[in-house]
Amino acid sequence: MTSSVPSELITLRKSIDNIDAALVHLLAERFKTTQQVGRLKAELSMPPSDPAREASQLERLRELAKGADLDPAFAEKFLSFILAEVIQHHEELAAGEG
Repeated sequence: MTSSVPSELITLRKSIDNIDAALVHLLAERFKTTQQVGRLKAELSMPPSDPAREASQLERLRELAKGADLDPAFAEKFLSFILAEVIQHHEELAAGEG
């Protein structure tokens, strides 16, 4: 029953769908790169986590969010979620599971 949905809403939803698709592709690309980082860290016997870099990245993202008029707390939660997944992957690689 899309005839009852205003055309402006349909257009906005298509835009959201396109943005979501772009986000998925960007995340996939990011994880491909972080997998390479994890393999390199494992080869070099470096720890999976780098707290100083993570803190720096969180602060950088907060500043980017402010500049983009996005809630910095939300941006930090989002990156923290991604970092947790990346660290888990790096730990698996370090343990020889990846």
